[in-house]
Amino acid sequence: MKKKIIKNVKFRRRRESATNYKKRFGMVKGGITRVVFRRSNSTIIGQVIRYSEKGDMVMARADSKELAKMKWPSRANRATAYLTGYLLGKKAAASGKKEEYILDIGLNSPIKNSLSFVFAKGCRDAGMNIRGTFDIKEEVYNYSDASYATSLKKDKKLFEKQYSAYIKEGHDPESFGKLFNDTKKALESMKA
Repeated sequence: MKKKIIKNVKFRRRRESATNYKKRFGMVKGGITRVVFRRSNSTIIGQVIRYSEKGDMVMARADSKELAKMKWPSRANRATAYLTGYLLGKKAAASGKKEEYILDIGLNSPIKNSLSFVFAKGCRDAGMNIRGTFDIKEEVYNYSDASYATSLKKDKKLFEKQYSAYIKEGHDPESFGKLFNDTKKALESMKA
């Protein structure tokens, strides 16, 4: 008689290294609503997700592409992460509930001043109560790239290479600091 071999197959998302189920189970078990941070090469996405037995419920969602309405160029950088987090915080405040959240950065590494923590800083500045300590100085996310752009302007080829996408979209790299502040003020005045 031939012996049957039983093979234990892992979940597809675990095989693809898309989900760490042990970490996710720990967060879900706590019963705290998650603030989920995800990024692509050009987009920052944030969601407020509450666990349900029938499936996760998305309570609020913010995408860095929404910042285009305020003339902010959507890129995956710290300033965009902060503004997207701020936008998500304003949307979450619209529900009127004061609750505690936990940051879910997925498979991203928890590195100081990384996009995920700058995003969480934006959420916290908009009024969300996120567990943990991540004190980030404003210089890290406030787009002070204007001084760098000014210094690069001496070498026209390098300047155009570095900022070609921004220039093509009609943005002046030297005025990003003002644009950042204007976008943040627009988000602050947004109705919750």
